[in-house]
Amino acid sequence: MAHVSIVGKGNMGQAISGVLTQGGSTVELLGSGDTDKPLSGEIVILAVPFPAVDQVLGQRSGQFDGKIVVDISNPLDFETFDRLTVPADSSATAQIAGKLPNARVIKAFNTNFAATLTSGSVGTLETTVLIAGDDTDAKSTLADLVTAGGLKAIDAGSLKRARELEAIGFLQITLAAAEKIPWTGGFGIAG
Repeated sequence: MAHVSIVGKGNMGQAISGVLTQGGSTVELLGSGDTDKPLSGEIVILAVPFPAVDQVLGQRSGQFDGKIVVDISNPLDFETFDRLTVPADSSATAQIAGKLPNARVIKAFNTNFAATLTSGSVGTLETTVLIAGDDTDAKSTLADLVTAGGLKAIDAGSLKRARELEAIGFLQITLAAAEKIPWTGGFGIAG
């Protein structure tokens, strides 16, 4: 399969690591402060909150070149939970892609909760990972790893679709934070 570096040891980093290792990939799970360890994976997953992304990119300058970089962030205002913090015509993923011109940046996992990645289900539905980006091969590579790990994957379109995925992630998080849906649930895709 693949060797993947995940920056972020939180719930999402651990859940994604579990999916990928179940599918046969090797994973190095790094904390955002583990800057003494280079990113050795051909795929790098940024499993940190959006406000921490710039620090991670700055600490690891040049280490993303030539790699598939997966942004899982939802750029929401963590103080008010009432808005996305990127311009309406942009996305966190587009901003990251602009800072990493020599990487193949895609969006995935932001519409999933850690519990649904771990269980493989959203209620009675199979967990589906939506993937957006302009690099078809990068999306296909990640989709293969996700399906090998026992989940469904859907190509959600170009990098422009990252904005809509972030809006779905934002809505899902705010509903869970308000206890209107459980953190073990979320949105699923039937069919």
